[in-house]
Amino acid sequence: MKLTAALAGLALLGLAAPALAQEATPASAPAAEASAKLSVETTTIGEILKNEKAKAALEKQLPEITAYYDQISGMTLAQVAPMSQGAIDDAKLKAIQADFDAIQ
Repeated sequence: MKLTAALAGLALLGLAAPALAQEATPASAPAAEASAKLSVETTTIGEILKNEKAKAALEKQLPEITAYYDQISGMTLAQVAPMSQGAIDDAKLKAIQADFDAIQ
């Protein structure tokens, strides 16, 4: 699938993805996100994975993403989208956000 091929490119980035993740996540973000609404724009994938319902919603929409959690856990879905070669487009982000909104 497109997502598999696209996210395979993340593996080629090697250490770049964790470096991006560290830059994108301020130290105070985890505490703020714990009480905040789930968002494809602001919630890191690592935080999404801590919520079983959100994790299930994410994996329903993007089943192939599970293989990349270790590389992208510090990033948001919106940050991963440009690297997905179209597999995570605006429509997919909206569908995932709708699932998140239904959880809360």
